[in-house]
Amino acid sequence: MQTAPAEKPPSRNPQLHMVWPVRQRLTPPPACEPAGYRIRLQQPEDEMEILDTMASAGWPTWKDDSLPKARGRVLKDGWFVVVCRSTRQVVATAMAQRDRNEFGQPGGELGWVACRSEHSGKGLGSLVCTAVTQRLLDEGFHHVHLYTDDWRLPAIKTYLKLGYAPWLEHPGDQDRWHQVFEHLELG
Repeated sequence: MQTAPAEKPPSRNPQLHMVWPVRQRLTPPPACEPAGYRIRLQQPEDEMEILDTMASAGWPTWKDDSLPKARGRVLKDGWFVVVCRSTRQVVATAMAQRDRNEFGQPGGELGWVACRSEHSGKGLGSLVCTAVTQRLLDEGFHHVHLYTDDWRLPAIKTYLKLGYAPWLEHPGDQDRWHQVFEHLELG
């Protein structure tokens, strides 16, 4: 789940890249709906709450025109939200998107994962990421991946637990991943 720290550090580096290993091609680990929440497909009436969720998770520049751009790459039945049962509010979201052919052939991207900060730590990011990963695999993509920022440590921890692995493609990526693993106390 991607949450923002108090202040985003300045960076000139491209985002970190993670891939779903081919050996795990069949399925991500199961994720359970936490009590008080339910996962479902995004509905048109969710748009304002999704924008608020994106802002809460560290993307304050997401505006009304951001949704149509993102929606253009979303697979049919590939945009998931988690709703709080008591408030009926959208509190987490993630998208199964067609990628931009980073691997030289069509693939799928786990994109725009967000959770409202007041609902973080409840496994909601894992829930939407599992749903999206399964949707991408069900679509038959052989290349499934995601992008994230070095400072989104809770999100990276979630992706690693699900089975995503670092992809080293830029100079300095190995050092950046080493620092991330140190911060996460993973060795």
